[in-house]
Amino acid sequence: MTLRDAYQRPIRDLRISVTDRCNFRCAYCMPLDEYEWIDRQEILTYEEIARLARLFVSLGVDKIRLTGGEPLVRRGLEELVRQLASLDGLRDLCLTTNGSLLAEKAVALRAAGLRRVNVSVDTLDPDKFRRVTQRGELARVLEGIFAAKSAGLAPIKINAVIERGVNDDDMIALAEFARQHGFGVRFIEYMDVGNANNWVSEKVVAKREMLSRLSARFPLREVGRGAGSAPSVDYEFADGGDLGVIASVTEPFCSSCTRARLTADGKLVTCLFSSTGHNLKQLLRAGASDNDILESIRSVWSARRDRYSDERLEALQSAGGYRPQDHRKIEMITLGG
Repeated sequence: MTLRDAYQRPIRDLRISVTDRCNFRCAYCMPLDEYEWIDRQEILTYEEIARLARLFVSLGVDKIRLTGGEPLVRRGLEELVRQLASLDGLRDLCLTTNGSLLAEKAVALRAAGLRRVNVSVDTLDPDKFRRVTQRGELARVLEGIFAAKSAGLAPIKINAVIERGVNDDDMIALAEFARQHGFGVRFIEYMDVGNANNWVSEKVVAKREMLSRLSARFPLREVGRGAGSAPSVDYEFADGGDLGVIASVTEPFCSSCTRARLTADGKLVTCLFSSTGHNLKQLLRAGASDNDILESIRSVWSARRDRYSDERLEALQSAGGYRPQDHRKIEMITLGG
């Protein structure tokens, strides 16, 4: 029987952060130069990750996404991919990356069993790209994307967080780029992830506005959410290709969220905006049996009542408004996307 939470949402997707390190400092995710990094001894080994992943799959998870930090800064990631790709019952294994190291890793990752990638590209303007990422080089990321295509990874999706006054004028160019090369593109509303990005609602470009701008250039037809629970509402271009919008702020999808998260240091987190996690690594390293760990996961998920984005929208629409500083959250570098 599939494990379900207090609102009867099944556990289907597991997002695994393999490291809190990243070679970029994107302003909407981890804008500071330095953080209190997780001690390397506290990071889960690949064998520990694979064991936990196997247990999650036995509870109903059929899709795993590897995240970070930047997952490709962790050495030998293809070995973890190989272990995960062999799990019975796993339908989908994918990777979210900033693309900067993808050119040298794509062939090995594909050979190990990775099937697809999402690559973060917020602008195609090299100077603006450098400002947004603070360290990144656009040419290197594009090289990685085309290396992934050559290696046979598919589909390749371009992710762009759209922030008013920063890159909201880049959506058309990004959509054209994706269409030209056969990639998908996902536009993401700017969210109050973590605590350090100084989020204000005025910087949000709502899904409705995004679609208005895009449909003025490209006729679009709504397809809907993949499997009814995907974060993106998808659209098709009239002449082929696809586009999606993730509207966590203005059109929350908490009611259909099936995603669990495993942090790099082994904590089970039940919402992107959680303030705490549940320590599975402690059980692992204390010699707990599979049944003990399964019971812990069941206990956490069955009690899950997270609906943060719903509550944020309710607050935004209320007279009192919404103050992100009143809601302490796990930083994205620890949690993963």
